[in-house]
Amino acid sequence: MRFQKDRQYYKFSLYGFFKNLRFFEPFYILFLLGRGLSYVEIGSLYTLREILRNIFEIPAGAFADAVGRRRSMLMAFVLYILSFLVYYISKSYWGFAAAVVLFAFADAFRSGTHKAMILQYLKMKGWEDQKISYYGHTRSWSQAGSAFSALIAALIIFITGNYDLIFLFSIIPYLIDLILLYSYPPAFDEGKTNFKFSALKKKFKAVGKDFIVSFKRMELLRAMLNLSVYTGYYKAIRDYLQPLIKSLAITAPVAFLAGYDAGKKTAAIIGITYFVLYMLTSRASLYSGKIASRFRNVGIPLNISILAGLGAGIISGFLYLSGFKLAAIFVYMIIMIMENIRKPMGISHVSDKLEKDIMATALSAAGQTETVVAALLAPLIGFFADLWGPGTAIIIVSGLMLLLSPFYLAGENPDKKSPNKPG
Repeated sequence: MRFQKDRQYYKFSLYGFFKNLRFFEPFYILFLLGRGLSYVEIGSLYTLREILRNIFEIPAGAFADAVGRRRSMLMAFVLYILSFLVYYISKSYWGFAAAVVLFAFADAFRSGTHKAMILQYLKMKGWEDQKISYYGHTRSWSQAGSAFSALIAALIIFITGNYDLIFLFSIIPYLIDLILLYSYPPAFDEGKTNFKFSALKKKFKAVGKDFIVSFKRMELLRAMLNLSVYTGYYKAIRDYLQPLIKSLAITAPVAFLAGYDAGKKTAAIIGITYFVLYMLTSRASLYSGKIASRFRNVGIPLNISILAGLGAGIISGFLYLSGFKLAAIFVYMIIMIMENIRKPMGISHVSDKLEKDIMATALSAAGQTETVVAALLAPLIGFFADLWGPGTAIIIVSGLMLLLSPFYLAGENPDKKSPNKPG
């Protein structure tokens, strides 16, 4: 049965669109470098965020299963807004660290929960066989949000020259998402315990037991690693596109920006580049289901996309060092495109192996694996970037992940075909 674009479909899609209006993201590393932080210090902030998220991922997922996914999401967005406010007023490393702590808590409550809500809704409607296409459609809205976010952020910086304002403006779409989440059907909270410590503790134990039993299966563990390891790599490395673009913006002659200073040129070129990039990733997510349907097993495109993304990182680094900066940026985009092709496939691949009652918990565990990888790679790439520059750092980290790929590539499972259908 083909899924319908009903009211909830558009709510899911608009949630992703507004959630990705994080105006600071295309400029995050440049913002912190401009405040005097080194690459190692920036890497330590990434690690702090990922470690804290790692600690709270599974309890937060169990919290969502126990007291309601919608309530958990509302709490997450309140924490995000507080984090943006702290970023706006902070001027030192420790102020940014405080903002990172709030952001990590918010991510822990959000991660896996909204995906579980989508999968729950598909089950309620009898559209489970459409999950790759459905999730790919909603994720494409998220990427479109990121595209417009980049243009708006660039415009804010171009006009004001003030990086701080992009955090303040990010509060507006998150307030809209708070209202949107509140309007989700009460069914997402049905059958959950109230906010009583004794009942919550009992539910945590029950969910934890089911969680441990499910994860003793090697097939599920391998599927989790395949989904999570590349995403962790992507999270650690994606923002290093910013210094690559800045290097190009400073040196390249751009006719329509002639007469503007380096800061305005950088803002404009980053905004345009990220807009194009996220429009491409939006289409990648949209067609993820169709791509998966061309293979007899979803593990095949999952593996191809991992190898293509890691190879792109290595090639991009060498192009940057050789002076082909524009080519390096285009190849670097493949890292992000591969993430958005494979994410809907990976979510479906993992969810096929989950017990339905621990959906949010198990997807949060996938998020936990992502954060471990990102936490390990972020200071490593920062260390090498301080020593030899971002180009060399990208080559080393991408090469290391490629060497380790036999440990997390998806296994062959010829008896079970890809669950998606073109849509």
